[in-house]
Amino acid sequence: MNQDPRSNYPTPPFSQPKIDPPGSSAEMTPKPDHGESSYRGSGKLEGQVALITGGDSGIGRAVAIAFAREGADVAISFLDESADARDTIGWIEEAGRRALALPGDITSRALCRGLVEKVVAEFGRIDILVNNAAFQRTHEKFEEIDGDEWELTFATNVHAMFHLTQAAVPHMRPGSTIINTTSVNADMPPPTMIAYDATKGAISNFTGGAGQLLAKQGIRMNAVAPGPIWTPLIPSTMDADSVKNFGAQTPLGRPGQPAELAAAYVLLASNESSYMSGAIIPVTGGRPIL
Repeated sequence: MNQDPRSNYPTPPFSQPKIDPPGSSAEMTPKPDHGESSYRGSGKLEGQVALITGGDSGIGRAVAIAFAREGADVAISFLDESADARDTIGWIEEAGRRALALPGDITSRALCRGLVEKVVAEFGRIDILVNNAAFQRTHEKFEEIDGDEWELTFATNVHAMFHLTQAAVPHMRPGSTIINTTSVNADMPPPTMIAYDATKGAISNFTGGAGQLLAKQGIRMNAVAPGPIWTPLIPSTMDADSVKNFGAQTPLGRPGQPAELAAAYVLLASNESSYMSGAIIPVTGGRPIL
């Protein structure tokens, strides 16, 4: 049955209190939907192996659930051991697939190489890499942006993507896929998130350029560009007014839920997108990326 996209999920204003970064799903009101009850698989990724960074919560958890229900074994990378990570592992295993939890800081080049090596050692292959982990902070004044914070944002969002991709490609066969998470901010940068905006622009351009190079090896690279999505990053990094009205500025009048992005990642990971490389799929609540 068709649902009205303006009202099928919670709409602002929200009464979510501030939480400490990086936050957790359990601390959020309303609770994010990762597709736990709604996503139905159909074997699109049967027998494949995926590594998802930032796979413990938010978009990463929704993608992990969807991939597992589509038949993939899934490794999730995340910063620290947490209830979110344990929950995600549980959902993967409930789908009847093998799961691998890989805590650690992806700003380390050695750790990025180690993640790929552990996935290959555990599962014997890697078919899908999802570069999804991200760091963000907001500032009202340019001079408030700390140099270390700037470098950490790029190390997490951009450098790790490069190092993970470079480590994974030698293990990937033709038909393998890499999916990066960019953002509507790459096209419409809000002034309070300059460092994050800049990294998302870099991710979009990396996807376009590397997508062309890797296509010659039969490996496809694409990206998803989310709009405002209700994840723990929001109440842990934004001020109270921004959280209260989060997503209200979109044409659909609300934030997206992580579950609403999962199908885009499944499409890009599956053979149904076999003629797509270097592309960006916007999932933005109606805000155009042109």
